[in-house]
Amino acid sequence: MRGADHLAGAMAQAGVDVVFSLSGNQIMPLYDALIDPGIRIVHSRHEAAAVFMADAYAQVSGRIGVALVTAAPGFGNALGALYTAAMSESPVIFLSGDSPLGLDGKGAFQEFPQGAAARPFVKASERVQNADDLAPAFARAVRLARAGRPGPVHLALPFDVLNAEAGPAVPMTSADFAAPVRSADPEMLAAIQARLAAFERPLLFAGPSLNVLRGGDRMTKLGEALDLPAITLESPRGLRDPALGAFAEVLATADCLFFLGKATDFMSGFGGLAQSSAAPVILVDPDPTAITRAKETLGGRLELTAIADPGPVAAALTAAGGGGEARAAWRREVADALACRTEPEHTQAIHAAEVGAVVQSALQDSADAILICDGGEFGQWIQATTRIPRRIINGPSGAIGAALPYAIGARLAQPDAPLVALMGDGTAGFHLSEFETAAREQTAFAVIVGNDARWNAEQVIQVRDYGAQRKIGCDLLPGARYDKAAEALGCRGFHVTEAGQLQGALADALSGGAPACIDVAIAPQAAPSVSRRSPEPVKAPA
Repeated sequence: MRGADHLAGAMAQAGVDVVFSLSGNQIMPLYDALIDPGIRIVHSRHEAAAVFMADAYAQVSGRIGVALVTAAPGFGNALGALYTAAMSESPVIFLSGDSPLGLDGKGAFQEFPQGAAARPFVKASERVQNADDLAPAFARAVRLARAGRPGPVHLALPFDVLNAEAGPAVPMTSADFAAPVRSADPEMLAAIQARLAAFERPLLFAGPSLNVLRGGDRMTKLGEALDLPAITLESPRGLRDPALGAFAEVLATADCLFFLGKATDFMSGFGGLAQSSAAPVILVDPDPTAITRAKETLGGRLELTAIADPGPVAAALTAAGGGGEARAAWRREVADALACRTEPEHTQAIHAAEVGAVVQSALQDSADAILICDGGEFGQWIQATTRIPRRIINGPSGAIGAALPYAIGARLAQPDAPLVALMGDGTAGFHLSEFETAAREQTAFAVIVGNDARWNAEQVIQVRDYGAQRKIGCDLLPGARYDKAAEALGCRGFHVTEAGQLQGALADALSGGAPACIDVAIAPQAAPSVSRRSPEPVKAPA
């Protein structure tokens, strides 16, 4: 028994059935060890893609996602995706090969201080020191990744530790991998309920880990129990998230803000400083740092705080809440604002809103459908024009390019759900080679690429801030065909130039039993900016 065998056994006991990885010298012992417990390796074409796959797998399955990469450059390639997983509150175990302990300080191949580099991106980083500790270290990582605010945890695996002889494996139980839970205190719950009862227009904000994909109808039930609107914030555009409609307008009239597992950060305008600057704030968060920041930002507005896990608090408040209709008018007002949309401008080429309408029609009748949406202006239109509850977006990190790896991870987590991923032609370039991974791993889904031959979000900024004559560096090759690239990498391809072609192409792509890319020629459009006071159509950039 090698250390690698102990680690593979612990992974199997934790319920890991798939690892997303890009191979390298230092992790070959673990590749070999994963054969016997039957753990599948999905071999990506880039290390960041492996982390994105593990991230989506964790979000859809409710289990941990595991990414495995090699040392130094491989490790470094994955860090940006780790930041995204952290901001999206995804429990990912990030395993990286490492140079041998016995050669520390001697200039070993790819010797690198991984712990120091990883710590800003993860909840914790540990370099395992001996073969017998590999299994317990993995269990510790799983517990921490799931605890409090979920997030990634890093384990560095020195090559000589993986290869070293280990003693007999110690059997583990589910308790070894169970996260500690900071339960709701009854006095704290009673104080929250009493304080909320004093207001006429309170709002509740939660973070990504309580969204519909991961939390089901928990937020809906919590809002009903407390008789208030409950909103999940998870967009890098914060209150400008087009999926929130004109919500920012009603935020200005709220008289109390309750943050449950959601830091008072940029997504809420730093606790509504500009929109609702007088409203008192209640904050329940598993991270003491979030409470410290809120005190510094909000001062006396922060009236009630507690350190607790959001899931148990939500469950306890739902069970204890009496519900009612005293705030029915306020809840309807918020719902109407959330549903508010701006009518898109007519364009000769296909408008992104037309793409969103077709996707909505294709997925709306399936309760388990999954929508994956990348960033950029195309992505914002899709988020504004679709109402698919189970979705993965690029999250608070604002990263782009993850949609295709997300689709692979999501498909392996849920093999039969209708799944559509959407991305612009700029974001498509980040991980285009993962179409080969999708084909090789037989993961069937449809990818729509909105092709306007530009980095449109950046060009919108240039035109808005510097003028139409100051555009620079944001054009892409006109006529580039992403469907042809996907076909060359083993997938099916479709090219759509007229709106009437899109519905049939999407139906064919979803029913074909293979990954498919639909290249859609779209008009360049700025993201929708929704306001009930300004219903004019959104104009295209000059």
